[in-house]
Amino acid sequence: MSSKYPEVRTVAVRIFTDKPVRKTPYQVKGVMMNQFPDEEIVPMLDGSYRQKFLYPRVQVKILNEQIYIVGINEGVDSIKAIAQKMDFLDFGNITFQVLDNEIEEHGNRFQPVSKLIRYRFVTPWVALNQTTGYRYRYLNNADRVNFLNRLLGQNIVFMAREMGMELEENIFTKVTLSSLFPRQVDENNWGAFDGEFRANFVLPNYLGIGNGITRGYGALFGLFNPELFSFNEGDLQELEAKAAKESNDKQTTIAESDLQEIDVEKVPRPKKVPGKDLMPTKRSKKVLSEEFEIEEDETIVYQTDVTRKKNAPYKPKKRNKKIKKDSSNINYNSEEYHKKQHTL
Repeated sequence: MSSKYPEVRTVAVRIFTDKPVRKTPYQVKGVMMNQFPDEEIVPMLDGSYRQKFLYPRVQVKILNEQIYIVGINEGVDSIKAIAQKMDFLDFGNITFQVLDNEIEEHGNRFQPVSKLIRYRFVTPWVALNQTTGYRYRYLNNADRVNFLNRLLGQNIVFMAREMGMELEENIFTKVTLSSLFPRQVDENNWGAFDGEFRANFVLPNYLGIGNGITRGYGALFGLFNPELFSFNEGDLQELEAKAAKESNDKQTTIAESDLQEIDVEKVPRPKKVPGKDLMPTKRSKKVLSEEFEIEEDETIVYQTDVTRKKNAPYKPKKRNKKIKKDSSNINYNSEEYHKKQHTL
């Protein structure tokens, strides 16, 4: 591990239950908060630290009908603590007995490296929110895939800064997608994609990137052997040539970006509101939104139709006001709970 950057702890806990889990991450989080109200993991799940930690330190995923709880830095110990106490999960209409768990903890799986590492999205990557989706609509296909690639690279820079890293090297990214037509997810008009990417940055398995992280979207899996991977420093001179050679061996039906260099100095920094632990009730125009995604650097000018349509104002949809209810009467299996949890 490079001594230039702080050690970032990560953990992934897979929960083995007696039955397949066909629940949403929100439903699982709701049950955990209900059963363990005094545990340190609760404010990591309920949004209490959303302003303190712009990137969520605890994330819940449902993969292959199994529960995964993923944590980074401040979230690691709270996940390990609750994993030891979790004997069952009671959803009201069904109870899952916890048979065992598998804990994978590391201290060197979050850092820049000198090689391109390949990752696959195991849940849809929600790259587009309402603002970026509006821009994306007016790009041609070549610009679209590179636009998405740039968003991905900026997200990695943002995540690194959230973990206390000031990157000295630029980030290189290259995305390969099954389609350039985004799949609409949730009620937010988000646009999701399936595929994979390469980056010169080590990321832990199942960590989320993009929009909707708290809903389980954007979970990734590294397609490399971590035991054989070298963390030594080196230069990046041959990265583009190697990536170009690999692209020649791929089917032309896949949307693939160029290998792009993300200038870390040009990635905008999200602003925090001092003295507050919760997000403000009114949305302000800032880089980071309440769903933890980072938007594109607005200083970049695109020579496309999007610049010619800049006079057409974008009007985001009004959000419904959150209805307060007695938490003791919440039905964690209901669709209503799934939609309203963490709604801002």
